[in-house]
Amino acid sequence: MLGSRKILVVDDEETIRWALSKALERDGYRVVMASDGDEGLRRATEPNTDLVLMDIKMPGSDGLEILTKIREIRPRLPVIVMTAFGTLQAAVEAMKRGAYDYVTKPFDFGELSIIVRRAFEVRDLTDQLARMEAGAGQAFDFGGVVGLCPAMQQIFKMVGKVAASDLTILIKGESGTGKELLAKAIHYNSRRLARPFVAVNCAAIPRDLLESELFGHEKGAFTGASALRRGKFELADGGTLFLDEIGDMDLGLQAKILRVLQERQYERVGGERPLSADVRVIAATNQDLEAAVVHKGFREDLYYRLNVVTITLPPLRERTEDIPLLIDHFLRVFAEEQGGDAKTISPEALEMILAYNWPGNVRELENAVKRACVLAATSLILPEHLPATLTRAGESGVAPGSTFERTLHKGIGGELHRLRQEKDGQIYSHFLAALERPLLLQLLERTGGNQLRASELLGINRNTLRKKLRELGIRSGRGSPKMDDEK
Repeated sequence: MLGSRKILVVDDEETIRWALSKALERDGYRVVMASDGDEGLRRATEPNTDLVLMDIKMPGSDGLEILTKIREIRPRLPVIVMTAFGTLQAAVEAMKRGAYDYVTKPFDFGELSIIVRRAFEVRDLTDQLARMEAGAGQAFDFGGVVGLCPAMQQIFKMVGKVAASDLTILIKGESGTGKELLAKAIHYNSRRLARPFVAVNCAAIPRDLLESELFGHEKGAFTGASALRRGKFELADGGTLFLDEIGDMDLGLQAKILRVLQERQYERVGGERPLSADVRVIAATNQDLEAAVVHKGFREDLYYRLNVVTITLPPLRERTEDIPLLIDHFLRVFAEEQGGDAKTISPEALEMILAYNWPGNVRELENAVKRACVLAATSLILPEHLPATLTRAGESGVAPGSTFERTLHKGIGGELHRLRQEKDGQIYSHFLAALERPLLLQLLERTGGNQLRASELLGINRNTLRKKLRELGIRSGRGSPKMDDEK
């Protein structure tokens, strides 16, 4: 229940604290406040504090320092950082120190409400996964499954719901998006975690050998079969079999996979005795299986048998807000592997990374970070340590050039993914209103509510501005403009 959630607001400005407390209380949260970092740290470490909303710039200990201390004492406590100084460096530093999200003043209370709700959803899922891990007594590194974007948060929630079941799962996504890693996360949070996780890349094994690889063969079944061989289904008994790139599987073999899923039985190649298959199947593909079904390249009955639960991993270009977290993870992992301290990426290098399109997705990013760690003679990774493809992409203008354009590009991609089919025929008007509203609010705030001056800056007629304000529900006069829902 929302009433049991307590949010701590830390800001040295009384008006900000008051406005945030009223907005959060309207959403049903309990709110406590602190006027400086030291008081904020004391209240944040109290066991019944569920989330912290904190300013970066405060007298004395600033928000970043307090954030670091909070993460040391209560690493799972969500902290949302807010500031009027919306620089890339501040955002990267806040995320590197473990902030859940980063918002700039002035902010939209509706947007903030969504961020707070999502923070609690992610925390609940994290706690659930931790309980499942602890109860099973098996360690698994979830650090590589990183994501704060809405699409990844939905995936985390889905994993929490389906992991404990034996449902067949189909994971879709481009090469390098982390399909096998996600499959492992599902396996190690299921009742089968003490049994094997066996992965087979159906595209990497010749078609005439894949059947033997999956089902095994009897001695003498074919030329060269000098001994009995157990297949992957048998090796995965009681556990999970991950069939990667199943779209590359031969149609004849697809029929045999369908039989295993339906009857839970199979035979070795050259064998006559049926063997039981107590195996959970997770399949993955980078292909459009629906189109393959239409063109008779994939069996329709097998597709629907696999497609009980579908999880689609977004490409990295659609979740660039997760890139700083992924970089930080890869830097830590590489440092542990090499037995040294983790290196730091420079703001200039990060700019180049964020500007790149990453066709190879997370795998390409990981390789780029490891390469940079090897080439960097000092603890700081510079642009020259990154692959030449990133430099060429920046020079050719493959990605939007300015930080503002990249932020806009990233935001539009995330919103499109969230909307999916819900706004068919309304996408243009939806985004137009979403862009107009913050622009008009910012200009009216800058002009102190002077509509004539604001219309001059915009280059539109004052009557046109008034009409837009009415349509968007913005009330303006001398002072700060307000939305109608702030009455």
